Amino acid sequence: MISPGKKKLKLTIRVWRQKGSNERGQFRDYLLQGISPDMSFLEMLDILNEQLLDHGEEPVAFDHDCREGICGACGVMINGQAHGPDNETTTCQLHMRRFQDGDTIVIEPWRASAFPVLRDLIVDRSPLDRIMQAGGYVSVNTGQAPDGNCLPVPRHDQESAMDGAACIGCGACVAACKNASAMLFTSAKVSQLAQLPQGQPERAQRVLNMVAQMDAEGFGSCTNTYECEAACPAGVSISHIARLNREYVKASFCSTAEPTIPMK
Repeated sequence: MISPGKKKLKLTIRVWRQKGSNERGQFRDYLLQGISPDMSFLEMLDILNEQLLDHGEEPVAFDHDCREGICGACGVMINGQAHGPDNETTTCQLHMRRFQDGDTIVIEPWRASAFPVLRDLIVDRSPLDRIMQAGGYVSVNTGQAPDGNCLPVPRHDQESAMDGAACIGCGACVAACKNASAMLFTSAKVSQLAQLPQGQPERAQRVLNMVAQMDAEGFGSCTNTYECEAACPAGVSISHIARLNREYVKASFCSTAEPTIPMK
């Protein structure tokens, strides 16, 4: 229901349409009327798809799951910004009150060679999954879950590790980076476990494997433009990239660990 006194919006939606990875895509314009400012961005796309179906057209394919800002599946570029104009906000948590009556809203998928477009606004983000599979976990046998207070961790390390763990793997950092770098994502996962006791046994092997997999996936290099941090809906700090670099150098020169063969 629209809030009292709020005017409904008339919008032009310019959305990227592409049938598949091997097909040419193009922008298509659609007119929407009667959009409530209280709607979420994905609810607006639902309305658009209902309109398209009523006219016998194919609905716009877009990724989504929780619609609560948790999973990160909803990521798209909105007017050139990953997840839209609000800081630390996923696409599903963006509301139409951020736009004005008569606006043209340009919606397109993440643009990165490592993220091929599957259809319309959906891209293949499985390269991020393979980076995680390369080392973003603890595999040592820890037995039963220990008491939460039996492994003392300094407060600064706790807070920093939790900052890294906040990454939801949406890929906004890749889409926002001019080099399509996955350094913020990878560094958050490496940094999280590097600061906790549970991550120490595999510390060196982890960073070597994850960086090797990241490079094998075709992501670009980091040139410290900070766009990744600005676009991150979870507010993950770029300081994790500095820690990843330190972890990588240390593992490369101060250990006998070797990176495993990257997954395809």
